[in-house]
Amino acid sequence: MKQMTVCFLLRNTPNREVLLGLKKMGFGIGKYTGIGGKVEPGETVEIAAIREVEEEIGVRILAEDIRFRGTVTFLFPSKPEWSQKVSIFTAEIWLGEPGESIEVKPSWFKLDEIPYHSMWQDACHWIPQILAGTKIQTSIIFKDDTETVKEVSVNSKSALK
Repeated sequence: MKQMTVCFLLRNTPNREVLLGLKKMGFGIGKYTGIGGKVEPGETVEIAAIREVEEEIGVRILAEDIRFRGTVTFLFPSKPEWSQKVSIFTAEIWLGEPGESIEVKPSWFKLDEIPYHSMWQDACHWIPQILAGTKIQTSIIFKDDTETVKEVSVNSKSALK
């Protein structure tokens, strides 16, 4: 199973906002997601998340500013090569301004205006908890069409800061 990372940048504006990236290529093309990608051999999940954020949107996160929020295991029984375990992070401090790359076009969304209709169908089951500061351990099983959620198992607990 692939090891992946996703990081959600959060900014404290009067209406708290999250940065999502519109995938321009690769897995999930045309959908909004958090910023992330594959864990390379020899990397920790934290280092991979920091590297992916810098590669995809050009901002640098320091190790002390990234927060682990849990894991989501995505299972695709009809396409097992798509199955992945994703380590989820948030960051509220970074260096630089998010910019578009060949992979993603970043956009800020108010937390009550997240475009779940333009995301993977599973997103609404776990992203609100992450954004509320809850740690999760979630498993998502997709139907054979690889789009529709068949089963969701969410275990959560309040995050320690």
